[in-house]
Amino acid sequence: MQFHNANADLYIPDGAPEKEALERTTHLCVGAHPDDIETMAYHGVAACFGRTDRWFTGVTSTDGAGSARSGRFAKYTDDDMKRIRVGEQRKAALVGEYSCQFQLGYTSGQVKAPGAANPFRAELKTILEAARPEVVYLHNLADKHETHVAVAMHALAVLRGLPAEIRPKKVYGCEVWRDLDWLADEHKQVLSVSAYPWLWAALFGVFDSQIGAGKRYDLAIPGHWRFNASYHASHSVDEDTAIEYAIDLTPLVEDPSLDPVKYTCRFIKQFYDDVEQRLTRLS
Repeated sequence: MQFHNANADLYIPDGAPEKEALERTTHLCVGAHPDDIETMAYHGVAACFGRTDRWFTGVTSTDGAGSARSGRFAKYTDDDMKRIRVGEQRKAALVGEYSCQFQLGYTSGQVKAPGAANPFRAELKTILEAARPEVVYLHNLADKHETHVAVAMHALAVLRGLPAEIRPKKVYGCEVWRDLDWLADEHKQVLSVSAYPWLWAALFGVFDSQIGAGKRYDLAIPGHWRFNASYHASHSVDEDTAIEYAIDLTPLVEDPSLDPVKYTCRFIKQFYDDVEQRLTRLS
Protein backbone atom coordinates (compact mmCIF):
# COMPACT_ATOMS: atom_id res chain seq x y z
CA MET A 1 0.00 0.00 0.00
CA GLN A 2 0.97 3.57 -0.61
CA PHE A 3 0.31 5.63 2.51
CA HIS A 4 -0.55 9.32 2.74
CA ASN A 5 1.65 9.92 5.80
CA ALA A 6 5.38 9.19 5.93
CA ASN A 7 5.03 7.94 9.52
CA ALA A 8 2.36 5.34 8.62
CA ASP A 9 3.14 1.77 9.60
CA LEU A 10 1.90 -1.65 8.50
CA TYR A 11 2.87 -4.60 10.67
CA ILE A 12 2.08 -8.22 9.82
CA PRO A 13 3.09 -10.28 12.87
CA ASP A 14 3.52 -13.65 11.14
CA GLY A 15 5.28 -12.15 8.11
CA ALA A 16 2.64 -13.19 5.57
CA PRO A 17 2.55 -11.28 2.27
CA GLU A 18 0.47 -8.11 2.49
CA LYS A 19 -2.18 -9.29 0.00
CA GLU A 20 -2.62 -12.62 1.81
CA ALA A 21 -2.79 -10.97 5.22
CA LEU A 22 -5.52 -8.61 4.06
CA GLU A 23 -7.55 -11.18 2.17
CA ARG A 24 -7.67 -13.64 5.08
CA THR A 25 -9.13 -10.94 7.38
CA THR A 26 -12.60 -11.76 8.74
CA HIS A 27 -12.85 -9.27 11.62
CA LEU A 28 -11.58 -5.68 11.41
CA CYS A 29 -11.57 -2.71 13.76
CA VAL A 30 -11.09 0.95 12.84
CA GLY A 31 -10.02 2.74 16.03
CA ALA A 32 -8.94 6.32 16.57
CA HIS A 33 -5.88 5.91 18.84
CA PRO A 34 -3.33 3.28 19.85
CA ASP A 35 -5.00 0.96 22.40
CA ASP A 36 -8.57 1.84 21.28
CA ILE A 37 -8.70 -1.40 19.28
CA GLU A 38 -8.04 -3.56 22.32
CA THR A 39 -10.61 -1.61 24.34
CA MET A 40 -13.45 -1.70 21.80
CA ALA A 41 -12.86 -4.83 19.73
CA TYR A 42 -11.54 -7.49 22.11
CA HIS A 43 -14.62 -9.49 21.06
CA GLY A 44 -13.11 -9.75 17.57
CA VAL A 45 -9.58 -10.39 18.79
CA ALA A 46 -10.80 -13.31 20.93
CA ALA A 47 -12.98 -14.68 18.11
CA CYS A 48 -9.90 -15.03 15.92
CA PHE A 49 -7.24 -15.88 18.51
CA GLY A 50 -5.50 -19.20 17.86
CA ARG A 51 -7.46 -19.91 14.69
CA THR A 52 -6.48 -20.20 11.05
CA ASP A 53 -9.96 -19.73 9.58
CA ARG A 54 -10.56 -16.34 11.22
CA TRP A 55 -8.17 -13.40 11.30
CA PHE A 56 -8.33 -10.01 13.01
CA THR A 57 -6.97 -6.80 11.50
CA GLY A 58 -6.58 -3.51 13.36
CA VAL A 59 -6.55 -0.01 11.86
CA THR A 60 -5.28 2.74 14.16
CA SER A 61 -6.08 6.11 12.63
CA THR A 62 -4.08 8.71 14.57
CA ASP A 63 -0.57 8.97 15.97
CA GLY A 64 -1.66 9.32 19.62
CA ALA A 65 0.60 12.31 20.21
CA GLY A 66 -1.76 14.11 22.57
CA SER A 67 -2.02 11.40 25.23
CA ALA A 68 -1.94 12.29 28.93
CA ARG A 69 1.41 11.70 30.61
CA SER A 70 2.99 11.86 34.04
CA GLY A 71 5.66 10.08 36.04
CA ARG A 72 8.58 8.91 33.92
CA PHE A 73 6.69 10.00 30.80
CA ALA A 74 6.06 13.57 32.03
CA LYS A 75 8.91 15.10 30.03
CA TYR A 76 8.37 13.07 26.88
CA THR A 77 7.63 15.14 23.77
CA ASP A 78 4.77 14.43 21.39
CA ASP A 79 7.29 12.91 18.97
CA ASP A 80 8.58 10.64 21.73
CA MET A 81 5.04 9.51 22.50
CA LYS A 82 4.23 8.83 18.85
CA ARG A 83 7.29 6.59 18.54
CA ILE A 84 6.52 4.72 21.78
CA ARG A 85 2.85 4.20 20.95
CA VAL A 86 3.62 2.76 17.52
CA GLY A 87 5.84 0.18 19.24
CA GLU A 88 3.18 -0.62 21.84
CA GLN A 89 0.50 -1.13 19.21
CA ARG A 90 2.82 -3.47 17.33
CA LYS A 91 3.37 -5.47 20.53
CA ALA A 92 -0.39 -5.81 21.00
CA ALA A 93 -0.76 -7.06 17.43
CA LEU A 94 1.92 -9.68 18.06
CA VAL A 95 0.40 -10.82 21.36
CA GLY A 96 -3.12 -10.93 19.90
CA GLU A 97 -1.99 -12.75 16.73
CA TYR A 98 -3.50 -10.12 14.44
CA SER A 99 -3.39 -10.62 10.70
CA CYS A 100 -2.38 -6.98 10.09
CA GLN A 101 -1.95 -3.84 12.15
CA PHE A 102 -2.22 -0.54 10.30
CA GLN A 103 -1.13 2.71 11.96
CA LEU A 104 -2.04 5.49 9.56
CA GLY A 105 -0.36 8.32 11.47
CA TYR A 106 -2.91 11.11 11.08
CA THR A 107 -3.35 13.90 13.61
CA SER A 108 -6.70 14.29 15.35
CA GLY A 109 -7.25 17.51 13.40
CA GLN A 110 -6.74 15.73 10.10
CA VAL A 111 -9.27 12.98 10.78
CA LYS A 112 -11.79 15.50 12.12
CA ALA A 113 -11.82 17.31 8.76
CA PRO A 114 -15.10 16.27 7.12
CA GLY A 115 -15.74 15.38 3.52
CA ALA A 116 -15.04 12.75 0.91
CA ALA A 117 -11.81 14.49 -0.14
CA ASN A 118 -10.11 13.69 3.17
CA PRO A 119 -7.19 11.34 2.33
CA PHE A 120 -7.94 9.38 5.49
CA ARG A 121 -11.20 8.27 3.94
CA ALA A 122 -9.43 7.15 0.75
CA GLU A 123 -6.99 5.01 2.77
CA LEU A 124 -9.82 3.37 4.69
CA LYS A 125 -11.54 2.59 1.39
CA THR A 126 -8.40 0.89 0.06
CA ILE A 127 -8.03 -1.21 3.22
CA LEU A 128 -11.70 -2.22 3.41
CA GLU A 129 -11.90 -3.10 -0.27
CA ALA A 130 -8.84 -5.33 0.05
CA ALA A 131 -9.80 -6.97 3.35
CA ARG A 132 -13.56 -7.37 2.83
CA PRO A 133 -14.15 -8.29 6.49
CA GLU A 134 -17.31 -10.04 7.64
CA VAL A 135 -17.43 -8.10 10.94
CA VAL A 136 -16.36 -4.49 11.54
CA TYR A 137 -15.95 -2.72 14.88
CA LEU A 138 -16.23 1.09 15.01
CA HIS A 139 -16.54 3.66 17.76
CA ASN A 140 -20.17 4.23 18.70
CA LEU A 141 -21.64 7.47 17.37
CA ALA A 142 -22.62 8.65 20.87
CA ASP A 143 -18.99 8.54 22.07
CA LYS A 144 -17.97 11.78 23.81
CA HIS A 145 -14.49 11.91 22.20
CA GLU A 146 -14.74 13.94 19.01
CA THR A 147 -11.85 12.17 17.30
CA HIS A 148 -13.56 8.83 17.92
CA VAL A 149 -16.79 10.06 16.37
CA ALA A 150 -15.00 11.57 13.38
CA VAL A 151 -13.15 8.32 12.68
CA ALA A 152 -16.40 6.36 12.93
CA MET A 153 -18.22 8.74 10.59
CA HIS A 154 -15.50 8.48 7.94
CA ALA A 155 -15.48 4.68 8.24
CA LEU A 156 -19.26 4.54 7.97
CA ALA A 157 -19.20 6.70 4.86
CA VAL A 158 -16.71 4.31 3.26
CA LEU A 159 -18.69 1.20 4.23
CA ARG A 160 -21.93 2.72 2.90
CA GLY A 161 -20.23 3.38 -0.42
CA LEU A 162 -18.94 -0.16 -0.94
CA PRO A 163 -20.71 -2.48 -3.38
CA ALA A 164 -23.36 -4.48 -1.52
CA GLU A 165 -21.59 -7.78 -2.17
CA ILE A 166 -18.46 -6.77 -0.23
CA ARG A 167 -20.04 -4.90 2.67
CA PRO A 168 -19.58 -6.54 6.10
CA LYS A 169 -22.38 -8.68 7.49
CA LYS A 170 -22.20 -6.94 10.87
CA VAL A 171 -21.01 -3.50 11.99
CA TYR A 172 -20.79 -2.71 15.70
CA GLY A 173 -20.50 0.71 17.36
CA CYS A 174 -18.50 -0.03 20.51
CA GLU A 175 -17.88 1.46 23.94
CA VAL A 176 -14.77 3.51 24.74
CA TRP A 177 -15.29 7.08 25.99
CA ARG A 178 -18.99 6.64 26.65
CA ASP A 179 -20.57 3.41 27.76
CA LEU A 180 -23.85 2.14 26.35
CA ASP A 181 -25.62 1.10 29.53
CA TRP A 182 -28.35 3.62 28.65
CA LEU A 183 -29.41 1.66 25.56
CA ALA A 184 -32.67 -0.22 25.93
CA ASP A 185 -31.94 -3.90 26.53
CA GLU A 186 -33.60 -4.95 23.28
CA HIS A 187 -31.19 -2.72 21.35
CA LYS A 188 -27.98 -3.67 23.15
CA GLN A 189 -25.61 -5.77 21.11
CA VAL A 190 -24.21 -7.98 23.87
CA LEU A 191 -20.64 -8.95 23.00
CA SER A 192 -19.14 -11.57 25.29
CA VAL A 193 -15.54 -10.76 26.15
CA SER A 194 -15.14 -13.55 28.69
CA ALA A 195 -12.70 -15.62 26.66
CA TYR A 196 -8.97 -15.75 27.45
CA PRO A 197 -8.83 -13.39 30.46
CA TRP A 198 -5.05 -13.84 30.49
CA LEU A 199 -5.01 -12.39 26.98
CA TRP A 200 -6.81 -9.27 28.25
CA ALA A 201 -4.02 -8.68 30.73
CA ALA A 202 -1.30 -9.22 28.16
CA LEU A 203 -2.88 -6.90 25.60
CA PHE A 204 -3.59 -4.04 27.98
CA GLY A 205 -0.28 -4.50 29.72
CA VAL A 206 1.81 -3.59 26.67
CA PHE A 207 0.50 -0.01 26.72
CA ASP A 208 2.88 1.18 29.42
CA SER A 209 2.84 4.75 28.09
CA GLN A 210 -0.79 4.94 29.21
CA ILE A 211 -0.76 2.79 32.35
CA GLY A 212 2.57 4.09 33.62
CA ALA A 213 1.59 7.65 32.79
CA GLY A 214 -1.42 7.58 35.08
CA LYS A 215 -4.30 6.03 33.12
CA ARG A 216 -5.10 2.60 34.59
CA TYR A 217 -6.98 1.25 31.60
CA ASP A 218 -5.70 -2.22 32.47
CA LEU A 219 -7.95 -2.13 35.56
CA ALA A 220 -10.80 0.04 34.32
CA ILE A 221 -11.65 -1.80 31.11
CA PRO A 222 -11.92 -5.37 32.47
CA GLY A 223 -13.70 -3.93 35.51
CA HIS A 224 -16.26 -2.24 33.28
CA TRP A 225 -16.80 -5.46 31.33
CA ARG A 226 -17.36 -7.41 34.56
CA PHE A 227 -19.76 -4.72 35.77
CA ASN A 228 -21.78 -5.08 32.56
CA ALA A 229 -21.94 -8.85 32.99
CA SER A 230 -23.26 -8.65 36.56
CA TYR A 231 -25.73 -5.82 35.95
CA HIS A 232 -26.99 -6.83 32.51
CA ALA A 233 -30.03 -8.74 33.83
CA SER A 234 -31.43 -8.08 37.29
CA HIS A 235 -33.47 -11.28 37.66
CA SER A 236 -31.14 -13.95 36.32
CA VAL A 237 -27.69 -15.27 37.13
CA ASP A 238 -24.71 -14.17 35.07
CA GLU A 239 -24.17 -16.11 31.86
CA ASP A 240 -20.88 -14.35 31.07
CA THR A 241 -18.08 -13.09 33.27
CA ALA A 242 -17.44 -10.08 31.01
CA ILE A 243 -19.61 -8.21 28.50
CA GLU A 244 -19.13 -5.24 26.21
CA TYR A 245 -22.15 -3.43 24.78
CA ALA A 246 -22.40 -2.12 21.23
CA ILE A 247 -24.92 -0.36 19.01
CA ASP A 248 -25.84 -2.18 15.83
CA LEU A 249 -24.65 0.06 12.99
CA THR A 250 -25.37 -2.55 10.31
CA PRO A 251 -28.64 -0.88 9.20
CA LEU A 252 -26.72 2.32 8.41
CA VAL A 253 -24.43 0.34 6.11
CA GLU A 254 -27.18 -1.71 4.48
CA ASP A 255 -29.33 1.36 3.82
CA PRO A 256 -27.20 4.42 2.96
CA SER A 257 -30.34 6.58 2.88
CA LEU A 258 -30.61 6.39 6.69
CA ASP A 259 -29.35 9.47 8.55
CA PRO A 260 -26.67 8.50 11.14
CA VAL A 261 -27.64 11.45 13.35
CA LYS A 262 -31.34 10.57 13.47
CA TYR A 263 -30.53 6.87 13.81
CA THR A 264 -28.39 7.49 16.90
CA CYS A 265 -30.61 10.10 18.52
CA ARG A 266 -33.61 7.77 18.22
CA PHE A 267 -31.99 5.53 20.84
CA ILE A 268 -31.32 8.51 23.10
CA LYS A 269 -34.94 9.63 22.76
CA GLN A 270 -36.07 6.12 23.69
CA PHE A 271 -33.94 6.31 26.85
CA TYR A 272 -35.47 9.67 27.74
CA ASP A 273 -38.99 8.32 27.20
CA ASP A 274 -38.27 5.24 29.31
CA VAL A 275 -37.04 7.33 32.27
CA GLU A 276 -39.90 9.82 31.96
CA GLN A 277 -42.57 7.12 31.81
CA ARG A 278 -41.17 5.18 34.77
CA LEU A 279 -40.89 8.29 36.94
CA THR A 280 -44.39 9.38 36.00
CA ARG A 281 -45.84 5.94 36.72
CA LEU A 282 -44.16 5.66 40.12
CA SER A 283 -44.68 9.23 41.29
